[in-house]
Amino acid sequence: MKFNVALAQIDTKLGDVEANLKIHLSSIARAQEQGAQMVVFPELSLTGYTLRDLTWDVGLNPFNDQRLEPLRKASRSISIVVGFVESAEDHGFYNSAMLLEDGLIRHIHRKIYPPTYGMFEEGRYFSKGHQVAAFDSKLGRFGILICEDLWHISLPYVLALDGAEAIISPTASPSRIGAGPGEIGSATVNQEHHKAYARLLSSYIVFSNRVGYEDGVNFWGGSSVTNPSGVTIASGRLFHEELVLAEIDDLEVSRARRFSRHFLDEDLNLVQASLERIRGARGMRTSEDGSK
Repeated sequence: MKFNVALAQIDTKLGDVEANLKIHLSSIARAQEQGAQMVVFPELSLTGYTLRDLTWDVGLNPFNDQRLEPLRKASRSISIVVGFVESAEDHGFYNSAMLLEDGLIRHIHRKIYPPTYGMFEEGRYFSKGHQVAAFDSKLGRFGILICEDLWHISLPYVLALDGAEAIISPTASPSRIGAGPGEIGSATVNQEHHKAYARLLSSYIVFSNRVGYEDGVNFWGGSSVTNPSGVTIASGRLFHEELVLAEIDDLEVSRARRFSRHFLDEDLNLVQASLERIRGARGMRTSEDGSK
């Protein structure tokens, strides 16, 4: 399958779902005008990131919240990945992203690793997701990982093994100054990760990062698409709202995996046996430590 994806590198209004919906619909219209079949928004794009106690106010059930009806309607003509606060059936709140397509929810991913260190405090407000899986869309087979999830090597690895040919990462990454003059450290490190993952997993990495300021924190943008050979084929500017377009082509996945067979040759039995051995050894050490 070959299609055009648009990365909506937007700023959001903190805690204002209605205003953010208007921003989304405007971006969707522009993406369609430019020939995109999918549009990907950043992490928590419907709500803003630094929510704290606003989390309760902006949480929504994606299956019955009428505020999402304009997005459901728009998804009948373009596939949409959107970030939101999910008010779940277990009464917890999750940092989630979903794919809307043909008026339906195709997939929801709950962030597995909400960071709570340094400047981050997601763990105070969000529950952890407990599942990662690839899923089928009319455009192909994908996986979704939200921001910090992509820093855990096991998750993109599992998604690629599960058949994902493109890993979509809605993100809200804050700026961190790098070692070089004018260098944005967080941008440099993320770009290096994307190239490595794409090349090692022979998969596309689709990275949609937001821009703007919240509570003194600046988000750097730089949204990008990296192809299965580890080449960045499209990238957004730093610190500016824009729509970044790229072509996704599953023939590029086939070419990368056939010319360099490292991913095709992965030995799942070896991996499973090794993980079970490691887990068993850790359990024994924990038991021994606890008995002392």
